[in-house]
Amino acid sequence: MSFQDTIFAPATASGIAGVGIIRISGKQTKNVIQKMTSIKNLKSRYAFYTKFHHPLTQEVLDEGILIFFEGPNSFTGEDVAEFHVHGGRAVMLSILEALGKIEECRFAERGEYSRRAVLNGKMDLTQAEGMLDLIHAQTSKQKEQAFRQMSGALEEIYTSWRKTMVHELALMEAYIDFPEEEIPDSILVKVQKTITDLIAQIKDHLSDNHKGENLREGFHITLVGAPNVGKSSLLNKLVQKDVAIVSKTAGTTRDVIETYFDVKGYPVIFQDTAGLRETNEEIEQEGIKRAFQKIESSDIILLLADAADYPKTTKEIGQILENETLKEKALFVWNKKDLNPSLPKEVFSISAKTGENISKLWTLIEKEVEEKMGLNEAPALTRLRYRQELEKAVAALERFLNENELELQAENLRQAARSIGKITGVVEVEELFDVIFKDFCIGK
Repeated sequence: MSFQDTIFAPATASGIAGVGIIRISGKQTKNVIQKMTSIKNLKSRYAFYTKFHHPLTQEVLDEGILIFFEGPNSFTGEDVAEFHVHGGRAVMLSILEALGKIEECRFAERGEYSRRAVLNGKMDLTQAEGMLDLIHAQTSKQKEQAFRQMSGALEEIYTSWRKTMVHELALMEAYIDFPEEEIPDSILVKVQKTITDLIAQIKDHLSDNHKGENLREGFHITLVGAPNVGKSSLLNKLVQKDVAIVSKTAGTTRDVIETYFDVKGYPVIFQDTAGLRETNEEIEQEGIKRAFQKIESSDIILLLADAADYPKTTKEIGQILENETLKEKALFVWNKKDLNPSLPKEVFSISAKTGENISKLWTLIEKEVEEKMGLNEAPALTRLRYRQELEKAVAALERFLNENELELQAENLRQAARSIGKITGVVEVEELFDVIFKDFCIGK
């Protein structure tokens, strides 16, 4: 990949549409405009109605709107042009093919526009990833979180922390360069206090119960219980459509059935699992094994028991409730209340068949979802890689406080600043860029 090339790609999805946009970026952009249009007085940020010609044959390919953005005041920081043409497949392909005939022009790779924007200082990595999340957002809360990140909310925090580290590092290195000068105790005390405060701020940012990651990736609720306890019926009732097969035959659900649902703007993934019981049937055993895997990784376990069997539960449910880690995220519900109307009032029971108390169950689910994914005033930590680098930074800063040698203290500060720099892209790591931008679409 050469960043000296001028790149082009569709900026709109493929298919039949009234308008399709092709984006060009790079040093040959003006030359492209000159070869493919008859525009004489090119202006930045001005819409030109024009015909688009083949650069070699001068055949008219289409007519539409051209907008030119002169660098560095563009998305990528380079000269950028947008061809707004008819969105049919033949028109788009003819223009893309024509662009490929121009010297030093090539089709863009995944995420290359955003990558150039980062390299040219138009945004940092957190903003680029926020933009990617915004494109993929499916709920209002996901959109809100992504927009905050794209607007630089995380970048501002991380840049501030790194600047503090670099400032203290510069101070330490000044005394390393001039060993005849002893560091006054007052300065050492001030530096230690600054680093201690910084550790506290980063740890507070990390102790968010993974809210930002849950909101970005989706909140998983797993329905668990014995066969024929009504898990599939309840799933259908909750999401208001028939996504799971309901049958009186035990063991109907063999694999994990997942369905996505918007709960008050939060993305929730409901998972119906195989009924838990002892069995010699090979396929059912695999289904139960997968059910336990989902139980371990889920955010909420919706444990269902048959109200007709009250107060007896299955051995498997009892094992889940005995596990302290799983018990913390378990919501225990007696289903089929219609078969046992004499249940004590203090027992939480529902009927997936009649809909009784389903609204109460929804209220409990919404409360759990909001507590575990609710947006705070402070920007949320949204990715595992951020968490890992922040944890490395904290470890390095804590080593700094425990060191007495000036050189080792400086090295720990340097490592901490580097970890923060990896999050925002201040420290250029080519392999890191390759991993991040491979998830972007071609036109971004």
